[in-house]
Amino acid sequence: MSINRLPSIRTCFLIIFLICCGLMATAFYMQEVMELEPCYMCILQRVFVIATGVVALLAAVHNPRQLGVRIYSLLTAAMALTGSFFSGKQLWLQSLPKDHPYIPDCGASVDYLFQVESFTTALSKLLRGDGNCAEVQWTFLGLSIPGWTLVCFIGLAALALWQICRKTDKINS
Repeated sequence: MSINRLPSIRTCFLIIFLICCGLMATAFYMQEVMELEPCYMCILQRVFVIATGVVALLAAVHNPRQLGVRIYSLLTAAMALTGSFFSGKQLWLQSLPKDHPYIPDCGASVDYLFQVESFTTALSKLLRGDGNCAEVQWTFLGLSIPGWTLVCFIGLAALALWQICRKTDKINS
């Protein structure tokens, strides 16, 4: 494929946004149709899927010049890589034996947590995860939900960082 046939930078940011929309649609399908209740780590991963998509959408709408492309690309990659941290943490929790002392007890729902606890306490518990995060509810081709989410986050970050590295004769095409 020649360099002239690559999608524009604006189109690539739009593709990142659409992938994030697809990930969120899949998450809602799994929650509502498959009745898989999201744990604390799942909620955090959703937050970073949304953040990645919002930054990419802003970039697509803004259609920046070269410095802006770098800034948006770094922000998009940072959101995706932060989300991948939480995916990796959940995969680590899932790899531990069920009676491992690091796995926290199962906690209350996120709604209840934020109603009862102070914001900082609730956020701290959310970032730490709970016993529900260690449970594998679904797998496909040997990977659990956070495994697939990690693959997607890495792909999104790579696509965002590729925006910086590619030659841009026509930035706004």
